[in-house]
Amino acid sequence: MSDALAYLVKARPDAVGHYFQFLKECGKHLDPKTRDLISVITKVHAQTERGFKQYLNRALRDGCTPMEVLDALLMAFPALGLAKIVWAVDIILAMELPGFSPEALHGETRWHDVIGSDALAPGETKRVDCDGRALFVHRAGDEWHVYDSRCPHQTTDIPHLALEGHTLTCPKHQWAFDIRSGECTAKGNSPLRRWPSQLEKGRVLARW
Repeated sequence: MSDALAYLVKARPDAVGHYFQFLKECGKHLDPKTRDLISVITKVHAQTERGFKQYLNRALRDGCTPMEVLDALLMAFPALGLAKIVWAVDIILAMELPGFSPEALHGETRWHDVIGSDALAPGETKRVDCDGRALFVHRAGDEWHVYDSRCPHQTTDIPHLALEGHTLTCPKHQWAFDIRSGECTAKGNSPLRRWPSQLEKGRVLARW
């Protein structure tokens, strides 16, 4: 909440409080995905980048597909206009969300050679760059976990120095993750994105 809204809530709780309660009641009859997509559109209309990123990530966490997000933007064309839709897509492209690539949208994923299997001992984790994508690779015995390096909260790219033991902590809002499972252990409630992986001829491959 902005400082101005916080002030209004304190100064005029009788007026502003009723308004927020009204918004809360209205949302009860919408499923989370629909509510998230409406929030995404309102942030695009207002062109608030921070809010747009926040609700875009929330929509994706609640099960919206990238194609559904794009369809919602295009369906709102009469109200938004082309300039605001292009503004939103520019932000999406800058965020480098893998699901929004033309290949991913049309199911065209492939295997990428990430790292040699001898580069990590059991229990070790390493941050690597592969084909333009940053990853955290964790070896759990003979099993390999390959995670996207971006925090699921606001897609902050988490650096290698953020890893202490088995805990990976995003420096922006302190979301913490257990690198052995990818599960969020503090602040948030969404896990790291894990890519499908396999071992082939001494190389760890991941698919996106």
